[in-house]
Amino acid sequence: MVWIHGNGFISGAGSLYDAQQLASSGNVIVVSPNYRLGIFGFLAHPALDHGPARNLSGNFGLEDQQAALQWVQRNAAAFGGDPGNVTIFGESAGGTSVCAQLAAPGSAGLFQKAIVQSGQCAGRRWSPGPPTWFPLPRSEREQHGVEVAAKVGCSDPVTAAECLRAKPAAELAKWSDDGVGSGPTVGDGMLPLSPEGAFAAGRFNRVPVIEGITRDEHRLFTAAIEAATGQPTTPAGYREQLDALFPASEVERILERYPVGRFHSAGEALSAVVTDWAWGCAVRDQNRVLAANTPLYAYEFADESAPWFTTLAKPDFPTGAFHGAELQYLFADEQLPGPVTASQRQLSATMIEYWARFASTGDPNGGGQPQWLPFRSGDHVQSLAPAHIGSADLAREHQCTFWESLGG
Repeated sequence: MVWIHGNGFISGAGSLYDAQQLASSGNVIVVSPNYRLGIFGFLAHPALDHGPARNLSGNFGLEDQQAALQWVQRNAAAFGGDPGNVTIFGESAGGTSVCAQLAAPGSAGLFQKAIVQSGQCAGRRWSPGPPTWFPLPRSEREQHGVEVAAKVGCSDPVTAAECLRAKPAAELAKWSDDGVGSGPTVGDGMLPLSPEGAFAAGRFNRVPVIEGITRDEHRLFTAAIEAATGQPTTPAGYREQLDALFPASEVERILERYPVGRFHSAGEALSAVVTDWAWGCAVRDQNRVLAANTPLYAYEFADESAPWFTTLAKPDFPTGAFHGAELQYLFADEQLPGPVTASQRQLSATMIEYWARFASTGDPNGGGQPQWLPFRSGDHVQSLAPAHIGSADLAREHQCTFWESLGG
């Protein structure tokens, strides 16, 4: 099992995720490579095309992941592993990376299963804000790359590559997250098609897939923004966010469906809107497309009492099953305290069994765990919660009929 870490293609490391329990309980070998991040991993600029680069620029970080998979092919047997039975899995930007590797022609044969945890793979259509860590067209990524190069004094296209390589790393690093952020580049090179387009066309590496989200994805992002600004979301701020995200003709309907009074705070209301629109209904649509072409097991992590981050203040609303909450059930994660109650520890054991059995056989079922039915064409997924492991209606939970009535 090859773990691709997340953190927005900006930061993070494989070493943050201690996989000893997964490896020992699941009887699997876990490899957790690092890859180039930020401007060093995802800057698209014509001056960086070809030359030392194997492909067009913009996806050096993804190429690092491919290099790790090639290393696994060469070395798995030395660790008692099978190079013909490799599973890639990742969360957040790592999940987006898994989608990219599924869509990348050059990754064919390097893995036989894939697990996508909270990956933003659908692109701008579901963007809850400025484009950051999901795939964008080459024209946009290159325009951003040329602008960044000019800002650091490398505007001459003839000398831009040499100029950029001569800059101190610290000077370049600060441009990794400047509003556009870092993420995969789509078009020619490594990713001829976006993951979304490749899945729809059936032109991807058709291996069995597990895919899922957490039930309350966006609560983490709202909480992080509130902590960074020192200001909780107000009802007026909630309205301003909706005005920025949606056409004026839709905002009143959204406020009627998600009024502040239904929630503990305006921040929770905003989180519910973005979770349903940009996560729940987006992954429902992607589930349907993937299931038409390859075996798919879909889930929703739903522990409403999942332990919160040790280094981030709690917001004024329940944190629920926030983005990244499931990580501590699979790993000893440095950023999270881990399961606390007996029922949470049992959920952790069940998830590890599901993940490892899927990695071994392509089917998570067996070992006396609750049955997990393959996703077909409807809306039902496997709910993963201490009180309930079984079917959940993703479309009903996330009000997808309402969002479809708004045109998406």
